[in-house]
Amino acid sequence: MTPEELKALQKAVSKAKRIATEHASALHDLVEDKLPAGYQELPAIAQATYDACLVWAEANAKLQAAEAAN
Repeated sequence: MTPEELKALQKAVSKAKRIATEHASALHDLVEDKLPAGYQELPAIAQATYDACLVWAEANAKLQAAEAAN
């Protein structure tokens, strides 16, 4: 893997982590500020958070595999 490809993977992991953190923050805000009244928002926000974390985990696994191969 070229250094440019490795750098692109690192950038993708950073972006995915930022997005997952933003979703986690929204979930935290819901729990802290809106529950129990905002309970109907919980499934959608929780699913979005889970999905974002899954994207990060997959990107991170690719990066780790690429770094191990170098």
